[in-house]
Amino acid sequence: MNQSDTVDAIGLLCPLPVLRVAKRMRSLKSGDAVCVVADDPAAEIDIPNFCREQGHTLVGVTRAGDRITFEIRKS
Repeated sequence: MNQSDTVDAIGLLCPLPVLRVAKRMRSLKSGDAVCVVADDPAAEIDIPNFCREQGHTLVGVTRAGDRITFEIRKS
């Protein structure tokens, strides 16, 4: 993924990471993917819930230190 496919939510607290993801998802076509990088521990709950509620696929979650990266594919 290139940088334009990444939502930088570092330093943002709930609910801002999810709101940023929701905004980006609106501009994507079905099947497109985006990565979200966050450091808010609540994102580990909020982003998977967002994907489930909206029908998007949470492809993967990785953790590196305090950063959590989510790969999401739009439904």
